[in-house]
Amino acid sequence: MTRIALLGATGSIGRQALEIVAADPELELVAAASGSQPIDGLAPLTQVGGDLTELLDRAQPDVVLNAVVGFAGLPATLWALEHGATLALANKESLVAAGELALAAQRRGGGLLLPVDSEHSAAFQCLEGRGAEQVDSLVLTGSGGPFRGRTREELEDVTPDEALAHPTWSMGPKITVDSATLANKGLELIEAHFLFGLPYERIEVVLQPTSVVHALVRFRDGASIAHLGYPDMRVPISFALTYPQRGPTPVPPLDFSQGLVLEFEPPDLDTFPLLALAREAGERGGTYPCAFNAANEVAVAAFLERRLPFLGIAAAVEETLAEIDGAPARDLADLVEADRTARRLAERALAPA
Repeated sequence: MTRIALLGATGSIGRQALEIVAADPELELVAAASGSQPIDGLAPLTQVGGDLTELLDRAQPDVVLNAVVGFAGLPATLWALEHGATLALANKESLVAAGELALAAQRRGGGLLLPVDSEHSAAFQCLEGRGAEQVDSLVLTGSGGPFRGRTREELEDVTPDEALAHPTWSMGPKITVDSATLANKGLELIEAHFLFGLPYERIEVVLQPTSVVHALVRFRDGASIAHLGYPDMRVPISFALTYPQRGPTPVPPLDFSQGLVLEFEPPDLDTFPLLALAREAGERGGTYPCAFNAANEVAVAAFLERRLPFLGIAAAVEETLAEIDGAPARDLADLVEADRTARRLAERALAPA
């Protein structure tokens, strides 16, 4: 039996993970946590709010599925990596914010890090068993969200309800807004840099509107390998929880006999500047990625609360990045302080002049 701790049990990823665990007799849910909703009886050990590492200390799981939203998932990420547990990571923000610290923790703990984001799971599978010297570049794909093809002028008055109407994926509100702004692709770009050890200039982002192609890897011999499948998060969740067995899921394989058209296009960085801002933050290093994530979390929350217009999200992030010093974090305390500073600056950027 594989003993699983599920963090973020009531979110979109958590609910689908419960479905995967219930269908597989080799998986045992030993602990579950949620941010605020009651989950009594869901697992032998449950927790609502509080310090997630205390729950993990009690549960001692084989696999930690971290589906917490935002920077709040960082302590659990570091716990799993330090303790040598397999980390099934759906909380991309923790690796974005703490990339170097997280990789150092993994080296100490010696555990396995399996990405659950569909794009990174796809890239992991395309790269598996191949040496870094064989790889030319990585291509992450994105649908473009609900506003693909619109101009800045057409985005001035869009509402949270419109931003939450994703054309291909069913996700939580924060990540859905991130998809609409392309901030999610920016976070994934930084995460891919740390996951796969590739420099930023060898990681590309393209739009693939049907979300059928999840990632591609180009190799030095001119070949490219792609991962294809219907846009359903149960596939990467199951891959991470059952690795290396590839357990069955109810998701059907693609039916190529009915015809399949694959279209790709470049992202519009002028209309959706958060992707370029994320790349810049990643290239600058230090705590700039942490600040990007923190400012984006603050701005997205303000947008969902109708305190900030859609285009104001990128403006608040850009202003925050311009004001911080981005000094590298020596430890978790430094990182927490960098996150706190960026959030304070982002809140100030929200205030009317």
